[in-house]
Amino acid sequence: MAESESFEKLRPRMFAIAYRMLGSVSDAEDIVQEAFLRYQGALRGGTEIGSLRAYLSAVVTRLSIDHQRSARVRREDYFGVWLPEPLLTDTGDNDPTVVAEEADSLSMAFLLLLERLGPVERAAFLLHDVFGYGYDEIARIVGKGEANCRQIVARARARIQADRPRYEATPEQRERLAAHFFAAITSGDLDGLVQLLAEDAIIYGDGGGKAPQLSKPVVGAMQLARLLTGWGRQMRQLGLRFLRRRVNGQPGAVLVDQDGLYLGVFALEIDQGVVRTVRSVINPDKLRHLGPVADAWALQRRLTGKQQKREI
Repeated sequence: MAESESFEKLRPRMFAIAYRMLGSVSDAEDIVQEAFLRYQGALRGGTEIGSLRAYLSAVVTRLSIDHQRSARVRREDYFGVWLPEPLLTDTGDNDPTVVAEEADSLSMAFLLLLERLGPVERAAFLLHDVFGYGYDEIARIVGKGEANCRQIVARARARIQADRPRYEATPEQRERLAAHFFAAITSGDLDGLVQLLAEDAIIYGDGGGKAPQLSKPVVGAMQLARLLTGWGRQMRQLGLRFLRRRVNGQPGAVLVDQDGLYLGVFALEIDQGVVRTVRSVINPDKLRHLGPVADAWALQRRLTGKQQKREI
């Protein structure tokens, strides 16, 4: 029982490492569970474990590196735009200060920047710059020299730093803007939406070929506003609604049907008082960890039927 209790205390940190490595909630949970099984096996085999934190960090990171290598190959065949699995970060009893400090490294924008890095490079950078591990410990984990790890982290930091999102507005200001944004979609306020969007605003949609999705990103305030107000009209026809949530540490919302089943998750990137990027995840496989998922194709057929009746 004692080892299980110790593991549970470290589980949030291990999940945090695996999720940032993989961008997948389900895969990160599997990695953490596998690490626990290996830990139990090591104990049964009589292995002495000096530091449980060091042991688990090494196992989780190495498993994540191996998984990331295969995931990069699979994503070459992914249908459409790939986005990380959304993580709702306004749940639980987390210290708000800690959550705020970690929010930037959880954002979808940051996770997508990490995709530029190779698996070992990504691991070393995250362990040092996000989680505060020393170079000596990182060297043991990834199996490279300490000096080499310093170089790897420095190169990774240089590749990430220039494009890393910077959030000048306070969380409260971003939340207020997000509230206006989703309200404007729901009410069909085209002019209001245009004012909330950057001129070069863009939306990415990830359906994975398993739900109705955008054929390509839509760019431009007016184009995006027209698209979103069109979605708002469809939402009203089908009885869908937004529930405001924090997604990956940033303002967002979940889209649910009349029964509360999940249809999608929207994450906003807000910069200089306007919405610059909208990321929409509607791939049902990426929503199942949140709860029961609605049948998006059935809703589309229902909407088409309504439109055909009006035409008749």
